[in-house]
Amino acid sequence: MASKTILLVDDNLDDEDLTIRSFKKHNLTNNIVVARDGAEAIEILFGAKPLKPVLILLDIKLPKIDGKEVLKRIRSDERTKLLPVVILTSSKETRDIYDSYNLGANSYIRKPVEFGEFMETVRLLGLFWLVLNEPPPV
Repeated sequence: MASKTILLVDDNLDDEDLTIRSFKKHNLTNNIVVARDGAEAIEILFGAKPLKPVLILLDIKLPKIDGKEVLKRIRSDERTKLLPVVILTSSKETRDIYDSYNLGANSYIRKPVEFGEFMETVRLLGLFWLVLNEPPPV
């Protein structure tokens, strides 16, 4: 598979490591750029040298600027409004699920606590969004 960049926005270093390891283990060779808070994600997407990832994996509970605000910014900008955004979070709050979809998330996935389940979830997520899904035209 040709390498295309994924933006992973997550402040949990363990989850970041597991996500990257799962992609590599399952031969999803995409370049992964990591933002550890919402402000860093916005800078990566809209700064002086904006990144145009093929997929954004976005946690909701982030320092500085929360994931919902990042999603609002993504959907309100012509350059990024069609980018696939998957909420990948530990939040089980109904309000977070509702708000995420209402703000334009393409998918909402809860991070499993168990290691094997987490790895399998990331594998399936990668297969769907990076292999099976037909992205919007550029």
